[in-house]
This record gives sequence, C-alpha cells and structure tokens, in this order.
Amino acid sequence: MMKFAVGVEYDGSCYHGWQRQKNTPQTVQEKLESALSVLASSPVFVVCAGRTDAGVHALEQVVHFETSKQRELHQWVFGTNANLPDDIRVVWIKPVTEDFHARFSAAARYYRYEILNRWVKSALSRHHVTTIFNPLDENLMQKGANYLLGTHDFTSFRAQACQAKSPVKHIHSIVIKRIDDKIIIDIIANAFLHHMVRNIVGTLLPVGTGERPPEFVHHALKAKDRRQAGVTALPNGLYFKGVYYPEAFGLDNLEAFSPFSDAIEKNRAK
Repeated sequence: MMKFAVGVEYDGSCYHGWQRQKNTPQTVQEKLESALSVLASSPVFVVCAGRTDAGVHALEQVVHFETSKQRELHQWVFGTNANLPDDIRVVWIKPVTEDFHARFSAAARYYRYEILNRWVKSALSRHHVTTIFNPLDENLMQKGANYLLGTHDFTSFRAQACQAKSPVKHIHSIVIKRIDDKIIIDIIANAFLHHMVRNIVGTLLPVGTGERPPEFVHHALKAKDRRQAGVTALPNGLYFKGVYYPEAFGLDNLEAFSPFSDAIEKNRAK
C-alpha cells in the first residue's frame, strides 16, 4: 500500500459540506472518493485536514488516501479530475510517508473570509462573498481582532455541536484589509473549532459598523459564553486557504505561514 497527500480546490456552493453523509451524495468527500476509486480500481477513503460546512469553499484542502494501485502522479491528477464535477479539482498529489496524517500532522491552518462591503450585491460573486450593506471600518475591526491573538479559551466562538475535546486554540495571526469595496479577513491558527471563524467574523461586524467598540471582542472572549459573542456569519464568504505541515513530510507550505513557522513548530511541540 502507498499513501498520498492531495491538494484539493472546490467551490462549496452546491454541496452540503465536506463530510460524507448518509442522506445525500452531494458532499465534496463523496465526489472525491468516487473519482479516486475509479482510478484506484477499488474503494478509496480519504481523510481531510479540516472539514468545511455547507457553502464553504477551499483553495487548498489537503487530504490523504492509501492505495495499492500503481499510477504516475500526473495520471492520478488528470484521471481524478476527469471523474469530478467542474467545481472540484485535484491540484496536486504527492507520495508521503506512512506516518503522515492530513489532520493530525497539520500544525496550523489558514482560513480567509471575504466581505463585499457595498450597497448592492454582486451578480458575479454572490456565492463567494458575504455582502454587508452598511459601511465597515476595517481598522476598528482589526483592533477588535487583535484581542484574539495568542492562546485562549475560544468557547464563546464555538458552535454548540462542536466535538473538539478542548476549546483552547492558538491564533498566530489575524489580518484585516480592504481592497476597494471588499474586506478580507485572514486567520492563521493551530486549529479551529466548529464555526469558529464565522463566529469571530460575526463578532467583528458590529465593531466594524460602530455599533460596538473593539473591546466588545475582548469581553466576548473572556465571557467563555457563546451568547456573549456575535452572530454566526454566512458560510459563502469563507475559504479554507491552506495547511502547514512540518518540513519532515516534504510538502510545500504557503508563503503566508513563513513569518510564523518558528512559533507554529514551537506550539506544536507543546
């Protein structure tokens, strides 16, 4: 048996999330496993770095699978894509060692949330941004977000159905910037709770509109009470951007992780 890591890009607009479900075949995992199984000539099961909800997209989701089928790497990529719908694509595939695990080997994850901040919705990107009509001050949002940096109990930002064993996570970076009428929120952390990014965004929105001061984020964090934070932002503006793996696994990491690589490794060693 050989083990492979795979980079997957997908538009989550038409799917009920990443995870395979009994009552619907319309999940990203089901589509990918079915396509890989054709190439492997036997059932293939994949494990992902981070499950995404319905409507959430990915620029570089990472999964692993095992197979005894011998094929050239480019054959895996082109053949799998030929059996996938147009809104899911395998971008790369690499052999990995037996001890690699897409989820448990990951030392950090990177999410992006995109907000269209104007008074009319977009005809082109309506499924790929969340539209906020009221003007947002990205500088106030950044001040609020800075309270979340470091290691904290993020109970106030986890979904009720979250199955994580601990609410304690470490956020390495939150950067909020405006490009014309779009606000982009980039978050890098060692791991994320269920709905954590969407709940953070929902807490930052009233800060951006001026309804709440930046300290509102700090108070919500310290409360350790989901009711004290903001609403859960819509899923369509959320993107799974990438995963950081230790160099020993031989996978390329995004440049965005570089400033925090030492801290990521140190945090992982704890």
